[in-house]
Amino acid sequence: MDPGRMPTRPPGALPGRTHQGDSLADILERVLDKGIVIAGDIQINLLDIELLTIKLRLLIASVDKAPEMGIDWWESDPTLQRLESGNGDKRLARENQELRERLDRLERQAGSGRE
Repeated sequence: MDPGRMPTRPPGALPGRTHQGDSLADILERVLDKGIVIAGDIQINLLDIELLTIKLRLLIASVDKAPEMGIDWWESDPTLQRLESGNGDKRLARENQELRERLDRLERQAGSGRE
């Protein structure tokens, strides 16, 4: 490169970023990390009478990013909790153990109160 010549960026490239061929995996990783919203409305009218309006809202984000945006509906969905075989089994085993320990404490307290 000529020392007196400033580097140029390819057309369409963002300032401060090197231009390189992004793979689909790189683009998907960036989208899931930041999140993306796609919104659109479809309206069907007949003689200036609104017959149908469809509002489309699509949010694409990773499971880690979504709770930061206030979206966590899958955590309370019973259908999805049943599908989480590994995590669901561990969660149920932990809850079962906690309940057994609580029952033991209550039985000891009830037994010591009678004497």
